[in-house]
Formats: sequence, structure tokens, C-alpha cells
Amino acid sequence: MKVFGIAGYSGSGKTTLIERVLPILAARGLRVAVIKHTHHDFDIDRPGKDSWRAREAGAAAVLLASDHRTVLLIEHRDAPPVLECLLAQLPLCDLVLVEGYKREAIPKLEVHRAEMAKPWLFPDDAHILAVASDTAPPRALNRAAPNGFPRIDLDAVQQLADFILTHALSRPTA
Repeated sequence: MKVFGIAGYSGSGKTTLIERVLPILAARGLRVAVIKHTHHDFDIDRPGKDSWRAREAGAAAVLLASDHRTVLLIEHRDAPPVLECLLAQLPLCDLVLVEGYKREAIPKLEVHRAEMAKPWLFPDDAHILAVASDTAPPRALNRAAPNGFPRIDLDAVQQLADFILTHALSRPTA
């Protein structure tokens, strides 16, 4: 299983980038999983349903299964989950795209849009290997790159997919 991160500020287009490269990766015969980190509390369960009642009663995890999909609800009452633990819970796949987790020591692509007026992440993160952006990074921020920090246009979807596959880090499977 290979792992690759997509980092950037909220609203920069991380999910859109993933949505655009997924069909290309799938067309190449790859099974791809996505782990998305959110800072917001969320619940896909509904109060009163059996699964909700089990969680409320103290179940550490509830697995819902139908003929079409499965969801595993795990309560993290004591501490947020660690990326390695999340990776271990995934079914067998070829590649995992990790959205968020921008502080993780995994190879990453920074998604940056000029209109967001946010600072660049790559100068402070050696794990960011390139930026997917609508503008070139300022030369003053370049990390020992004589021709500038590597940049891929946000619309160069084939090139983005190639870059991800070339730079994804292999992880041992459990």
C-alpha cells in the first residue's frame, strides 16, 4: 500500500483535486482509498437508531453493513486517531490519498490558490515535494531549487496523477 498526502488550507481545493485524479487512478486499475481529516465534529449516525444507541451506551465501535457498503464508527473518547492506526484499518488497496494531516511525515503535494491569500506551507515542510497551484511560488521561498520550487498547474490532472504515483511512499501492509 502506498500513501500520499494532499495538504493545504481549507477552501484551497484539496477535495476537488482528489476528485479529479481518482478517476484517472481507477482507470489505471488502482484501488484507491481516501482518508480525510476534518477539524469539525461530525456524526453520520442518527439519534435513536440502533447503532447510535449502542454508541451512546458505551460501545467502542459499531460496524454497519449492507449489501452495498460498510461503515465502521469508532469512538475516540480519549485521544484523536493516529494516521498509522487509520491506515491499518483500511481494506487492501494500492494507494491511500490522505487529505489533511498536514503535519504528518508523509510525501505531500500542497494545494494553493492565490485568491485564498494564505501563506505557502512548503517552506516549513520538507515532506511537501511540489505545489499544485494557479500561481508560481515566490522565488524568495524556494528551498535550494535553482529553477523554483516544483509546481504543477491545478488543471494538469494527468500530470498530478503521475506525480502522486511516482512519489507515493510504500507502507508495509499488516
